[in-house]
Amino acid sequence: MDPRLEPLFTPWSIGNCEIKNRIVLTSMGGTNLLGWMEKNHFDKDGARFIMEVAKNHAGLVLPGCQPVYNPMFGQWLYKNKKMYEDLKAWLPGFHKTGAKLFIQLTAGFGRSFTISELMETLYTNKFLRVVSKPFMDLDKITATASPSPNRWSDKVPSRELTVEEIHEYVEAFAKCARLLQDAGVDGIEIHAVHEGYLLDQFTLKYVNHRTDQYGGSFENRYRFPVEIVQAIKKECGKDFPVSLRYSVRSMTKGFREGALPGEDFIEAGRDMEESEKAAKYLQDAGYDMLNCDNGTYDAWYWAHPPIYMPENCNLEDVEHIRQFVDIPVVCAGRMEPYAAAQSIMAGKIDGAGFARQFLADQEWVTKMMEGKEEDIRPCILCHNGCFNMCHYKGVPNDQELSDSLHLSRCAVNAETMQWDKHFIRKTDSPQTVYIIGGGIGGMEAARVLKLRGHDPVIYEKNGELGGTFIPASAESYKDKLRSLLAWYRRQMDILDIPYHLNHEVSEADHFQDNPVIVATGAVPRLLKNVPGYERMTEACDFLNGAEVGETVAVVGGGLTGSEIAYELALKGKKPVIVEMKDDLISQTGVCLANSSYLREWFALHKVPVYLETTLKEVREGSVICRTKDGKDIEIPCDSVISSAGYIPAPLEGRKAHLVGDCKSVGNLRSVIWGAYETAMKI
Repeated sequence: MDPRLEPLFTPWSIGNCEIKNRIVLTSMGGTNLLGWMEKNHFDKDGARFIMEVAKNHAGLVLPGCQPVYNPMFGQWLYKNKKMYEDLKAWLPGFHKTGAKLFIQLTAGFGRSFTISELMETLYTNKFLRVVSKPFMDLDKITATASPSPNRWSDKVPSRELTVEEIHEYVEAFAKCARLLQDAGVDGIEIHAVHEGYLLDQFTLKYVNHRTDQYGGSFENRYRFPVEIVQAIKKECGKDFPVSLRYSVRSMTKGFREGALPGEDFIEAGRDMEESEKAAKYLQDAGYDMLNCDNGTYDAWYWAHPPIYMPENCNLEDVEHIRQFVDIPVVCAGRMEPYAAAQSIMAGKIDGAGFARQFLADQEWVTKMMEGKEEDIRPCILCHNGCFNMCHYKGVPNDQELSDSLHLSRCAVNAETMQWDKHFIRKTDSPQTVYIIGGGIGGMEAARVLKLRGHDPVIYEKNGELGGTFIPASAESYKDKLRSLLAWYRRQMDILDIPYHLNHEVSEADHFQDNPVIVATGAVPRLLKNVPGYERMTEACDFLNGAEVGETVAVVGGGLTGSEIAYELALKGKKPVIVEMKDDLISQTGVCLANSSYLREWFALHKVPVYLETTLKEVREGSVICRTKDGKDIEIPCDSVISSAGYIPAPLEGRKAHLVGDCKSVGNLRSVIWGAYETAMKI
């Protein structure tokens, strides 16, 4: 292990609870031990994930946030006693790993509860609202400190939580904590004065306009989380550790409006001055640790950083708040292990929180300890599998139901939280399998085939493995994607999978009776109906190094086009985005944390964005576009980049197995999961 990492592996304590190292798995929805968005029960998939993390040298493990009131079916968490018995039976095996377990409890989401189109229908239709109430009472689930707009939907407003309901929640926290203590957990974490969840909504002035004992003054706004910890300590004893998930700063300008890194803005939520006071106040109330980051659902990219956010984006603020308390402080949010170790060594933080990297590779800490960092499968911060709650103009959360019910899967690791569906099963009849195309889909299929006992052979028409993922990872800020590409290439070498470069295969029939996988990707959609289209530079060509001028019109404001515009701006050029739809990145599967960052970044940096605008002609030095009201406008530009999407490009010939974009254009998740599943069928 690199000596610089050694501070991460020193012991520390939370109250009387001694922890072997400073690696903290911070909780993620879907990794729950007591069920998620379903009837409460001991969750075997969550337990398997938690156990794998513990076996691989995590010091403190926090499963996914557990609502004390189940948003589905309206069940109080303390009422199902059997799952606590199941947890108690499971815990001795967990504790053999040397890790400690804190169960995170939450009051819920309030106005941040993720509303889907189906939920909107259930709420707005009076008959359906009554019929659905036993299993989804949105009026209760979305209730908050004061009447407020929902983060995701204009059609489902949030009412004010009553005092009686608040007391009911406080009692539920205490009852759940006692049951968990009796089951043998090492502590509790309360979620949250954090991320704009329900408890945080009470603390934030822009949400809380109450005039009773839970609103107005600083003490009143923080009364709810204070009463919770006091009730738990009264029920479980003062020595039972209670951590608090805590957002140092809200980084929020108002409802549905966040503040970007480096932005000069007026804080609508908790600023640093209030946070200094609040951290000490919450410590004195009884909390034994602060598990910190920044943000709210209105500024979601702080708590769930996409790749555009800087590494260690919350570290400076967390280090600052550590000066105002005497209890341990953990920092989370795109943490880099070396920076975390340095901060711990300097006494500026006490623990380092990591989450999604464990989804990509549950063994990453072990590999880091063994000096095998190049073997770590990297998280690329895409949110495609773990948290792809999507939102754009005119729609609520545009997420598949299966994704809503099964969070914390991973785009780059098909097995994570899908072990019943994705697992390596050795073949009884090894075969040579020919793979046409050496992109991510082809390499993932080859990897799985080899692990099963087959002999895959890859044919790639270009001079290196990677396919379209090479340009897809080319932007300056996409170092994690380049790390994933390097990981795949390394797997080909480790597994001794032969590949033939600069070898184009024209048809699948070439390999006669042997199984064939076609992973030839897609081709750009060319706007040949647009006069002057030949003057445009295709998106992949630009990403592969084609030169463009200073002012660049980007035609297409989906994720690819928006990321290209972002890269152009970072390089000092002047992008202009032309998009047919009424919002940027209007596509399913792109998490709001990712899309809102780009939309707000363009607005802050005054990047011209023409929505509901269609390209009509490309001229020398300008483009002619038609606006939604039928007017033609001329936009001056030096170059034009076309990002109009892609069309599947499968090989012709006998029936073969199609993988990735040549079957259906999707994202990295669909490519990797599809390749895995195809390889398991052969």
